[in-house]
Amino acid sequence: MEAVLGHLRSAIERGDYAVGDRLPSEAELCRRLEVSRPVLREALRALQTMGLTISRTGKGTFVVSNGPVEDPTFGDYAASDLLEVRRHVEIPVAGYAAERRTPEDLDHLTHLLDRMERETDTTAWVAMDTLFHLAVAQSAQNPVFRRVIEEIRDALARQSAFLNELGGRREQSNREHRAIVEALVDGSERDATEAMAHHLDRVETTLTAIVRPGRTDGADTPTEGGGPQA
Repeated sequence: MEAVLGHLRSAIERGDYAVGDRLPSEAELCRRLEVSRPVLREALRALQTMGLTISRTGKGTFVVSNGPVEDPTFGDYAASDLLEVRRHVEIPVAGYAAERRTPEDLDHLTHLLDRMERETDTTAWVAMDTLFHLAVAQSAQNPVFRRVIEEIRDALARQSAFLNELGGRREQSNREHRAIVEALVDGSERDATEAMAHHLDRVETTLTAIVRPGRTDGADTPTEGGGPQA
């Protein structure tokens, strides 16, 4: 999928497909690129997330921009807005969770993380990723925090899938989640907030590396064949 996305993105940025052009049909692209329709559709969804194309029901996929995308959209929310809210909510939430979590909360989080570390299917892992962040919010023992995460749950899932498909995030994210859980087990408010802040920093770094290659301000940039483990 990453190779298909790279091919189509390069073609758009070179002007092979100009703004306003309709991309070839899915059947034609599958034939040309020698890939399955599910792989192609993942790539087309990524192009739309990055703001390069738009899909019009019954009409096809059209190019709407040929420049680098500064701020992709996940569901109803721009990535920058999503990250800003997550920093203001999830970092202090992790601190409250370290102080207020119950034994049942810790059992649930540990079991969920164990499942995530064994999971190889991206769709299943992404679903558990959102459940993990909901469980941390639940551990803070404030229903408003959980409601906020519920509101952005769909956007979180879309962003998670995007980063895992194009940025190779899964293994590193598991390690970051493990650090968060360990801090909650220790009851350390400082370690929990630092672990969550680090997790969100790496999300931002990987997203920047995908949408603006070479502009990560010294952070890791994608490597051929899988992207940063960030």
